Amino acid sequence: MILVTGAAGKTGQAVVRALSARGESARALVRRAEQVAQLKALGAQEALVGDMLNEADLQRATDGARAVYHIPPNVSPYEVEMGERLIAATRSANVQHFVYHSVLRPQIEAMPHHWLKMRVEEALLASGLSFTILQPCAYMQNVAAHERSILERGAYPIPYPPQTRLSLVDLEDVAQAAAIVLTEADWYNAVVELVGTAGMTQDEVALALSETLACPVEAQVVPLAEWQAQARAAGMGEYQIETLSAMFQYYAQQGLSGNPRLLQFLLNRAPTSFAEYIQRTMQALSQVNTPRTLRTDKENVYEASSI
Repeated sequence: MILVTGAAGKTGQAVVRALSARGESARALVRRAEQVAQLKALGAQEALVGDMLNEADLQRATDGARAVYHIPPNVSPYEVEMGERLIAATRSANVQHFVYHSVLRPQIEAMPHHWLKMRVEEALLASGLSFTILQPCAYMQNVAAHERSILERGAYPIPYPPQTRLSLVDLEDVAQAAAIVLTEADWYNAVVELVGTAGMTQDEVALALSETLACPVEAQVVPLAEWQAQARAAGMGEYQIETLSAMFQYYAQQGLSGNPRLLQFLLNRAPTSFAEYIQRTMQALSQVNTPRTLRTDKENVYEASSI
């Protein structure tokens, strides 16, 4: 039995599906009771409702598991506490293997949520557990979250300059990588960066969208203050807004790029390219949209809830 925490999110769902495809039994830890049926439909053998800050819930979740895949909530101020409590529960339950879903370049202190993941990595290194740390870069799915703006207005909204270079990775590749390290002992005590592409400027992302979708797409900058106002209007908390704003400011100055070769070695194939991802997920949608001229207005160009 493999415990997957944070299983109701897009990463958790993808990992549960990937484990099920390999014939592995997964136990999903979710936050709300209404999420149980969904995870079972995706292939989870068990689904438990629990709080990652509640030690009793974590003890119940880890009992009888042979491995843990820990996906913390996105941009949570409590990530270190959750990680430390789950590590303690994992040790108490004599679980064989702890896999942590971290982030590319967690040592960058200028991005607070990266820095918190580094603290969890340190706790895991000191735990004595057999571990694997996976460090994915930004998901290709984050681009597709703006498909309405891309397809209807030809606008790919970004809160940093078009020349910002970011590596991307397909979430499905990340899930397959997770399933591999959870089921193959060769990956014990390893730290693996999960990068699908070399760093792409946002103009290059827009060009790839244009070429694959056969319609004009332009990267359009949303001023940070405007993004923050949209995020507040969408109900995002102040900690999340401040943390993501710090990330955007770091991206604007430094970008965040990695090397795809490690993921290629792990998957034993080339990672999914950005063009392949667009073809798989967005091209069919583009064909039902009527031709239109590229608009450059910024009205509703960025949806804060789709980060």
